[in-house]
Amino acid sequence: MALINPHINFNGNAEEAFLFYQSVFGGSFATIVRFKDLASPEMPIAPNEENKIMHIALPIGPNVLMGNDVPEFMGTVNENENRSKISIGAASREEADRLFNGLSAGGSIEVPMADSPWGSYFGMFRDKYGIEWMVDYDDRYKGSL
Repeated sequence: MALINPHINFNGNAEEAFLFYQSVFGGSFATIVRFKDLASPEMPIAPNEENKIMHIALPIGPNVLMGNDVPEFMGTVNENENRSKISIGAASREEADRLFNGLSAGGSIEVPMADSPWGSYFGMFRDKYGIEWMVDYDDRYKGSL
């Protein structure tokens, strides 16, 4: 069965925030990916954004708190609105596809379902009601979910 996990967007201080959350909840980060880890000729990363967080995950009990820094080219996050997405941790690729296709119907797809650079099967969209969703399947989390 799918789990729903929070995903928080930051304006460059995701690492600081997640170190704080880790100090409160304990545990170890399951994933930390920096923008420089994704740099390529097709996707150049500005030097001032290389060390910002592209994806970070902190398992907390059966859930995973996730986040990222929003790159400057995408604008800044209004920290009083729209700084989070609903992230669904699917139990299988098939469930991920079913949930992604169902919830995104009539909406706008930002990232189609595909294998991600951080090792999971991932997609992202805004549904027809304007709610932002991410669907993720990662068999590395199976034991903790």
